[in-house]
Amino acid sequence: MIDAVNLRVVVVDDHTVMRAGVVALLAPEPGLEVVGEADDGRSGVALVEELRPDVALLDLRMPGLDGVAATERIVAGPSRTRVLILTTYDTDSEIERAVEAGAVGYLLKDTTREQLVDAIRSAARGETVLAPRVAQKLVAKLRRPTQTALTAREVDVLTAVADGLSNPDIAKRLVIGEATVKTHLLRIFAKLDVSDRTRAVVVALERGVL
Repeated sequence: MIDAVNLRVVVVDDHTVMRAGVVALLAPEPGLEVVGEADDGRSGVALVEELRPDVALLDLRMPGLDGVAATERIVAGPSRTRVLILTTYDTDSEIERAVEAGAVGYLLKDTTREQLVDAIRSAARGETVLAPRVAQKLVAKLRRPTQTALTAREVDVLTAVADGLSNPDIAKRLVIGEATVKTHLLRIFAKLDVSDRTRAVVVALERGVL
């Protein structure tokens, strides 16, 4: 389990003012330490490989190596760093690309400090984190009349969530990849019209799914 009082974070954003703002927001938070900053994806990947932080906050569109490509390299690399996208872009294609690359979360830059801190802690535990507007977009895209019922595998995943398992633990229990777990969770969120794991379990219990 990630120690909640010792989370190390790297911030990667090509906009100096934005990067400095994120660092300043996190600085007073007990138990969070920004251990490095980078201004492009390639430098960010190198920094993660060197420092191996718990969470990397990545912008999406950066010169040279964008956030999606950087995410893929970080996830495929030797560190166990979780990637949390923090961006201004909320198009369906951007969201899907980031999640498929291995990001555990997708936040928008209008998020509050409290939401950002909570998201970092959740991401460090391997939990899927979505900005409410992002979740709404996924609902609109994925929820269809024929898709409202959870599949057997989605019920398996949600049952594991209810048991308190993290994404890596769910992957081990069900013998699937972590990326597949995240995909199932996104579809579960969309079908249940929720934006987080806790609410998904609550709604599923209310509907008799679990």
